Amino acid sequence: MFITYEQTSEQSYLLDYGEDINFITNKKVISHFKYLLKKNYKYILNVVPSFNKLLIVFDIEFKKDIEILIKKLKSIKDYDEIDSIQHLISICYDEEYALDYKNVENAFSMDFDEFINFHSSTIFNVFMIGFMPGLPFLGLLSVNKSLPRLENPRISIPAGSVGVVDNLSVIYPNQSSGGWNLIGKTSFNLFNKHTNKPTLNPGDSVKFKSITKKEFIENEE
Repeated sequence: MFITYEQTSEQSYLLDYGEDINFITNKKVISHFKYLLKKNYKYILNVVPSFNKLLIVFDIEFKKDIEILIKKLKSIKDYDEIDSIQHLISICYDEEYALDYKNVENAFSMDFDEFINFHSSTIFNVFMIGFMPGLPFLGLLSVNKSLPRLENPRISIPAGSVGVVDNLSVIYPNQSSGGWNLIGKTSFNLFNKHTNKPTLNPGDSVKFKSITKKEFIENEE
């Protein structure tokens, strides 16, 4: 399933599934990620998936065991028992929160109302969680046009802001700096402080539901 692997530190290996960012490649990553979580090997300290790579951190005393396990993973072509949840997330696309809607219109050659229908009708795959606790990288929008990051990133972006770059979306779980094009805002809680775990997980999916500014304000209260 993965193409190559390399030892990146005394206690970690990085499995490489290719350079592409797509659902098929990411499914391979998530399959191995879920497999390792389910098996709960005592010598594996952490497993971190990304778009197309998987980092395995292990107890250095079990280096031979991890090498055997990686060879075993190579032969696993699919893992059917992938637990996933589809989340319906309300989002307000009002111009007060969609600060970069003009960038979107220009890049995608559509007016913002068209984009709202486009974005809210897409079922996004949760490729990975990263940058900060709970922040999901979501894709893919079916568009081949380029929408780059902002040339001058914002120092402060409100929690719940939804951003777009190219065919990917993110949701900022906390107030943060960032350079993604902002297209809306949600009150969805991305991180459970009681369990210390993100609400969304790699392999889950997300569908956005467009709501009015009034509905959004009522949800926040």
